[in-house]
Amino acid sequence: MSRVKVGPLKAGQRAAIADLFGSARMPGEYWMVSLAQVDTVLLEATGCDAYTVVEHLVGSIGNRSAERAAATAERNRLWEWLFDHEVVRAQPALVGWAALMRRNGLVEGSVQRTTIELERALRVLCELPGPGVPLPVFAARMLGDPHGLDDGTRTQAMVIRALTAIYDSEPPKDVVQLRALWERAGIADDELSSTVLVAGVPTDDSNTVIGQILHTCAGAGLAAVLTLQQLRVEAELTEVAARVWVIENPSILAMALARFGDRCPPMVCTAGWPSSAGVRLLDQLARAGAELRYHGDLDGEGLRIAANLVARVGVVPWRMTSTDYLAAVGSDGPSVGRVTQAPWDPELSEHMRRVGRLVPEERVVDLLLEDMAP
Repeated sequence: MSRVKVGPLKAGQRAAIADLFGSARMPGEYWMVSLAQVDTVLLEATGCDAYTVVEHLVGSIGNRSAERAAATAERNRLWEWLFDHEVVRAQPALVGWAALMRRNGLVEGSVQRTTIELERALRVLCELPGPGVPLPVFAARMLGDPHGLDDGTRTQAMVIRALTAIYDSEPPKDVVQLRALWERAGIADDELSSTVLVAGVPTDDSNTVIGQILHTCAGAGLAAVLTLQQLRVEAELTEVAARVWVIENPSILAMALARFGDRCPPMVCTAGWPSSAGVRLLDQLARAGAELRYHGDLDGEGLRIAANLVARVGVVPWRMTSTDYLAAVGSDGPSVGRVTQAPWDPELSEHMRRVGRLVPEERVVDLLLEDMAP
């Protein structure tokens, strides 16, 4: 900016301007001031330019342009950090959530405050689905505050919006829907309704109730139903198979039992999104050293379930590549739904969006059973 318009000027101000610039004529009510002319006059009179004189009179005025550029760069670094965070990269469904956080802007206008809140939310999301503990217990474990995820807290709002992105659902409208969303994310008080289907998982832990159930059912070629209560009270599994096959749909488990009977390979069925019991069992199997190979429906939700299990318990996707999809997809059938990225195969999502049809797990059951054959 080289010229500034000042005014309306009072008589005394007009006289002062005329005196400053040695003008024989009084300026009008408004006057256009040349900053270069001001610098010239002040340098002659004081040896200082206008910037220095103003700083002397009112204190440091800073470099507003540089400050704005620095603030913009700081905000950009914050959002780049969020989009590149390992939790977001592991579950591409969260990219939309990250974009929403950016649109919402800074918390209290502060990059530092926003970073703290986002770090808290990401710490929580990294551990969901949860192990079936009550919400206050989970909040205390993750945030050091049993009320850290109470309704109305900023962290809770961030996490809930993230969960709706992962599950492709609408934000909860009331307490009932909110409780259902938390339960879906593995945060629940009910130890008995949360169950997981298991088959062919013999264990040498015969001194425990779970060990006896698994051993008996595996020997009889039957599926076992384990509750969250049983998984909570029993000790960790120790002697497990080197590889456990994890599938999404109970029908696959039923067909495996029908084909293999008491020789059924170790299998766990999540029945869609894993329950608290399912997550806890998979955690125990992974900690005991089992390799978890996972297969599910090849549709939008199937990709989100798989990405969640990869991030949460370290499953390895199995027959879920672009090649597998293109070999199995038909020309008709239900829509693939909203598709997000598959971290293990970046091209898979592109093919699914282009073709637009899902591949249900049952369509490739013969291939799955061949892979699992003892």
